This record gives sequence, structure tokens and C-alpha cells, in this order.
Amino acid sequence: MVFRLANRFTASFGMAGALASAMLFMAPAHAQDSPMSLADRVARLEQQAQSQDQNRGNLLNQLQQMQSQMRDMQGQIEELQHQVQQLQDQGKAQYTDLDSRIGRLEKGAGANPAPAASASPDPAGSAAMANAATAPTPAAPAAMMPPAPSAPAESAAQKAAALNAYNTAFKSLRAGDYVSSSRGFREFIQKYPDDALTPNAFYWLGESYYATTNYQVAVEAFRHLLSQYPQSDKAPDAMLKLGYSQLEMKQTDAGTATLKSVLAKYPNANAAKLAQERLRRLSQQPVH
Repeated sequence: MVFRLANRFTASFGMAGALASAMLFMAPAHAQDSPMSLADRVARLEQQAQSQDQNRGNLLNQLQQMQSQMRDMQGQIEELQHQVQQLQDQGKAQYTDLDSRIGRLEKGAGANPAPAASASPDPAGSAAMANAATAPTPAAPAAMMPPAPSAPAESAAQKAAALNAYNTAFKSLRAGDYVSSSRGFREFIQKYPDDALTPNAFYWLGESYYATTNYQVAVEAFRHLLSQYPQSDKAPDAMLKLGYSQLEMKQTDAGTATLKSVLAKYPNANAAKLAQERLRRLSQQPVH
């Protein structure tokens, strides 16, 4: 009896030991799985945080790019506004120039009616003048002799030819054919250096080169006008475009000084308003 109880106790104790051993064996495995899962969760959280930081960085870069594009667009809008204003002023200058030339032509026609009358041929009158020229006339002192009729006719013809050449070059400029207009104004200046329209030709020659971004040659044309014809009506505009050309050539100090000279010399001219506006925009540009 006692022996059987001892065996049962031994068996029970053995089973208990086996269960304890199994529990001890399983406990480290469970303890090992739990910290690994936590580490994986921490790693995932860190990865998510890094991804969020990267997304925020990308959004910040996109925002900065958009701000830069907006600044560029604002500068382009201001430049377009300036070009529109410049075209408007140029149109006004063209009409003013045309009115002045028509006025000069009308004055010339009133002062010299004889050449205008002789523009239409009259065979009978020509024959009478030929007979009168061959008829003997009493001698007269040289000082009392009337001028030869051919001299006024040649002067009028030269003026008409000069005006026609100028108008042809000017039409090319208005049509946007700047190559033809520059060629036409150069030929006009070479052929009619003493004409009343020569200062204007120098200005529009500079405009033709400016429109084709040939700023160095434009500078030469504007400077020649300012040095040779300082009293010309085109002098304020020539100085303004001289400053613009210098700025386009990255000569910022020289261009700024020229625009300030426009304000000092021609404060009441429209060119002074444009110069002041350009100086204002220059002062707002960031310094690189």
C-alpha cells in the first residue's frame, strides 16, 4: 500500500516536473517573440516618421518653386506692362512726328508756290518760256538777275526724295521689318546728312537695332543723336533708350546713371516718367 502511494507520488511529481519544464521552455520563446514584435513596430513608426518628413520636405520644395515662379511671372507681367506703355508712347511719338512733317511740308508749299505750280506739265507754257529765253533782252547787273529756276526745283525734288526714303524706312519699322528699316534709315542718313529728319532717322535707327537686341549698335545710334543733335525733340527718348540698352547689356551702373540723367535733364518729358518707373523696378530687384 505504501509502495503504491509512493509510486503515485513519484509519478505525479514527474508529471509536475515535466509540466514545469515545458512551461520553462515555452516562456523564453514567448519572451523572445514579444520584444521582436515591439522592435518591428518601433521600426515601422520610425519609417513612417521619416516618410512624413520627406513628404514635408517635398511640399516645402514645391512651395518654394511656386513662389519663385510667381516672382518670375510678376517680373514678366511688369515687363509686358512696360512694353505696352512703350508701344503706346512710340505710337504717340510717331503720330507727333508725322504731324510735324506734314506741317513742315505745308509751310514749304506755302513759301514756294512756284515749284508746286510747275509740277504739272504745260506744253504751251513751256513753249512760251522757251521763246522768251531765246529772245534778246537788255543786259542787267548780275546782282539783279533772278535765280535760276532749276535750283528751287532741285531743292524741292531732293526734299521729296528724302521724305520718300524716310517714309519707306519708317513703314518698314511699323511693319516689324527691322532689318529693312535699319537699312533704310542708314541709307537715308548717308544720303541726306543735312536733312531736317536726320535726327529722327538716328533715333529710329537705334530703335530698329534695339528691337533686334543688337544693343551695342543701338547705343551708338542713340549716342550720336545726343552728341550731334542735343536740341532734337528725340533727345529725351534717345537718352531713355540708351539707358535701356545699357541695362540690357548688363551695364547696370551705366544704365542707372543714364536714366537718372533723363530725370535731371528732361523732368517734364514723358521719357522721365518711364525712366523713373524703370529705376523703381530696378530698386526692387534682389541683389545677386
